[in-house]
Amino acid sequence: MVQAVVFDAYGTLFNVQSVAIACDKEYPGNGEIISRIWRQKQLEYTWLRPLMNRYVGFDRVNRDGLRFALRQLRLSFDEALVEELANTYLTLPPHHEVPKGLRRMTQLRRFILSNGTEEMLTKLVQNNHLEGDFEGILSADGVLTYKPDPAVYTLAVSAAKLPKEDILFVSSNGWDVAGAKSYGFTVAWVNRKGSAPEELDVVPDYEVRDLVELTNIINS
Repeated sequence: MVQAVVFDAYGTLFNVQSVAIACDKEYPGNGEIISRIWRQKQLEYTWLRPLMNRYVGFDRVNRDGLRFALRQLRLSFDEALVEELANTYLTLPPHHEVPKGLRRMTQLRRFILSNGTEEMLTKLVQNNHLEGDFEGILSADGVLTYKPDPAVYTLAVSAAKLPKEDILFVSSNGWDVAGAKSYGFTVAWVNRKGSAPEELDVVPDYEVRDLVELTNIINS
């Protein structure tokens, strides 16, 4: 029986594509492509660095992904601008249905488990006035690796003090869904974009369009 819900942060609760607006102000007409390359490189670096035994925190990964995007597009920048744009990750807005969805899950314990650093995640939650909605904020930084390493998912089991089978893990990222399901969680995929599932031999227990639809399942 599910007793706790653990949410991924970036893309699941908070809209990472919103950084395109800030990028477009600095580089008119390029905001969307900058944000897309930036996000892809973030993810690639979180997968590659652990394999290379070259872990750094997500605050560094975030800036490195942005620098790559700007260089790839032959756009000039300085470190002050990198800092300014990287800090947009501290003010990402939640997806429109997230506050309502969280309010409809108050009977369950709720946590965030993310690759972001604890400082980044805490500021993000506070800036969106959601600190009362979560029992804990868990960062992959605590085990010096990144999802989908099982060590990261174990942080949620330790924090909740529950068997993994009693935890519902929620993510919008297909690779994260696969990692969490492989670990042994009950998993819900928030597939807002109608993406194809990953070909990794595991499937989520639930596939929903948003958090409100998920609460309809939880509360049924």
